[in-house]
Amino acid sequence: MKIAIGNDHAGTDYKLAIVGLLKSKGIEVVNYGTDGVDSVDYPDFTHPVATDVEGGKVDMGIVICGSGNGASMTINKHQNIRGALCWNKEIVQLAREHNDANILSLPARFISLPQALDMVETFLNTKFEGGRHERRIEKIPCR
Repeated sequence: MKIAIGNDHAGTDYKLAIVGLLKSKGIEVVNYGTDGVDSVDYPDFTHPVATDVEGGKVDMGIVICGSGNGASMTINKHQNIRGALCWNKEIVQLAREHNDANILSLPARFISLPQALDMVETFLNTKFEGGRHERRIEKIPCR
């Protein structure tokens, strides 16, 4: 499995911990995020994640910013991206099962680091249910 990750300055610590978790599982990581705490613009680091998922270069993506909103809005401008802004693992599970989310957006300023890691685990381990959810996914227009 290969995952792209992107973050702004608010998500650096979370990104570093998530990259460690992913690598410990043998998952290849493409890191588009900043490694610093100086203010940067989240679209510069989240557009490449969406581009890689959109183009099939990676299997999934994770984006992180302060509220998760800017990153989520940015990635969802891309074709065939189903980015889910999540704030707990139950929402992550539903986003995967019902919406076939392919990018997880995390709000670093509103969740703890242990929560974020648990959410990533849920994102990785939850499968899309298909069935009635499939027809709903097909109704989401592509740009």
